Amino acid sequence: MLSLLTNWYKERFSDPQAVTLVFILVGITTAIYFAGGLLAPLLVALVLAFLLEWPVAQMVKVGINRTTGASLVLVLFIGVMLMLTFGLIPSVWKQGVALVTDLPSMLDKGLITLKGYAEQYPQFLGVEQLDSAVGELKKLLDTQHIFDLGKQLIGYSASLLVLMVYAILVPLLVFFFLKDKDVLLRGSKRFIPSNRELARKVWLEMNQQIFNYIRGKVIEIVIIGVATYIFFAIMELRYAALLGVLTGFSVLIPYVGATLVTLPIALVAFFQWGVSPEFGYLMLGYGIIQALDGNLLVPILFSDAVDLHPVFIIAAVLVFGGLWGVWGVFFAIPLASLVKAVINAWPKASVPESSEQPA
Repeated sequence: MLSLLTNWYKERFSDPQAVTLVFILVGITTAIYFAGGLLAPLLVALVLAFLLEWPVAQMVKVGINRTTGASLVLVLFIGVMLMLTFGLIPSVWKQGVALVTDLPSMLDKGLITLKGYAEQYPQFLGVEQLDSAVGELKKLLDTQHIFDLGKQLIGYSASLLVLMVYAILVPLLVFFFLKDKDVLLRGSKRFIPSNRELARKVWLEMNQQIFNYIRGKVIEIVIIGVATYIFFAIMELRYAALLGVLTGFSVLIPYVGATLVTLPIALVAFFQWGVSPEFGYLMLGYGIIQALDGNLLVPILFSDAVDLHPVFIIAAVLVFGGLWGVWGVFFAIPLASLVKAVINAWPKASVPESSEQPA
């Protein structure tokens, strides 16, 4: 057994380039896993700087000083974020609070409708079973409990100190990452072994793919969210902004997100209209939007960025989402592509020549 492991190690790690690549990957993964909370502002700034590097590079190409380009891009980005913060978030928050407040009355209305169906079709649905199920659901969705939970979450995640750290440090870090990119890269190479050609090969393969994926995912979120909100507003569906935002962000979780967000949309529509033509039109239109997203928008945006089997994509979402939460879900596909790139670039084991001479 020991000799088998020794031979496997010699075959796979005899190349110093492979050892360097493993050293880099293990170091980065360990730092993120054990110190992710402490390094969160730094990691967020790195992600934002990576996304904003492209417009800065384009400005540098046309002759604009890199410091000036970084300043202009950062100011524009902060302006867009402020518009979203003070324009979209308050409306979504109000609709979310209204939805939580209206849940008991919505459940009562739904119960009356379902009781009618239970009386018409007792062989499929019993009234007593229905009353019991709805009673348990009301206890689970008790408004006061939800508000208490929301207050606890808000008090934990949006404390003044955390907001100040992110509001002040992250923009500063992004600015310096963009402004001094070349200096920081040269300095970081001092801590990486010299045998890093394989790591460089993997990075060159992944750099454009990661950028294309993140850019495409942001565009997909905006398009699907806006299109869904417009459709819901035209249909006069309640909580249109909230449900539109949820639909937009549901694309972060491939295959699973669309399924999860469909349930609240169907429930709100059912409680608002019951089984009616409006309910059918809304679900039909929502289904068309999802079909266009999966069959038209996604192939256009990610044709060169994602070449993974759906099984591996779902497995990546589960694994990296469990490790790093929302960020793990967002970067699940790039991380899975990174694993694939490492496997493809890994040095092939040399096949020993046969000691026997051909007859």
